[in-house]
Amino acid sequence: MPQPPELPSPDHMAVTLRARLANGTAAPFGRVDWTARTGSTNADLLARAREREAVHAAPKPWLLGAHLQETGRGRAGRAWQNRPGAALMFSCAFDTALAPASLPVLSPLAGLATCEALRLLAGSAGERLCVKWPNDVQWGDGKLAGVLVETARNPGGPSSAPGHTVVIGMGMNLLDGVALSLALEREVADWTASECGAALSDVVAEVALAWRAALAQVESEGFAAFVGRFRRLDALEGREIQVLDRGNVLHKGLGCGVDAQGRLRVRTWEGELPVSVGEISVRPA
Repeated sequence: MPQPPELPSPDHMAVTLRARLANGTAAPFGRVDWTARTGSTNADLLARAREREAVHAAPKPWLLGAHLQETGRGRAGRAWQNRPGAALMFSCAFDTALAPASLPVLSPLAGLATCEALRLLAGSAGERLCVKWPNDVQWGDGKLAGVLVETARNPGGPSSAPGHTVVIGMGMNLLDGVALSLALEREVADWTASECGAALSDVVAEVALAWRAALAQVESEGFAAFVGRFRRLDALEGREIQVLDRGNVLHKGLGCGVDAQGRLRVRTWEGELPVSVGEISVRPA
């Protein structure tokens, strides 16, 4: 099986991505950086966006990647375990004019856009890629990548951008899928399964551009434009699932896709329920 390219040096990633995103597009990224290590790329971009000086900084979007995140986080504040070279980890910050009530759609939106971009890169092998609501990307039943969406209100000022900054971060396993599956006692996948030979800088660029395009479309058309697209890649539709909150089972039923607000639809004995919070797990057969 062909192996994916090794993760290049941080300097190489930064230079390559700047050429692609900061200089090579009609709407360039204002800042592109890649570092050897940091605490959390999401936290770094959120902190930068909250600074009053941000109104005078390079215009968004921004991209920040790292070979190692020492305090990386997943959903519900879970720690992201990683070692240099074993995961592809980066975040992007965008301005959004979405109303605060619509911000929850960004989580399933980001998961869908990530999955679609990776499927294009992987070609026919990528047909096994799917989205587990709200935003995990799976290879079959194994988690391949986690996506974390966080927002912050933009600082005020006459030259500040309206609305919010949305930071989208991705951590994708490049290696160690078998070892992680054994350690965590659940299926975990890595990018070797894709047999994709694309440079990892191209993977980052395609996902970042997919996020930007999806955000622009949801601002103009709403999440209703993505419901059908999500359904085609939905890992939970038609499957028995449990809706859990802090480990407690709230509901059991069949996954029925998502609605125009990005909520998971669950068919139970009492009827269909829209779910907007909680951890979703697929019940074993």
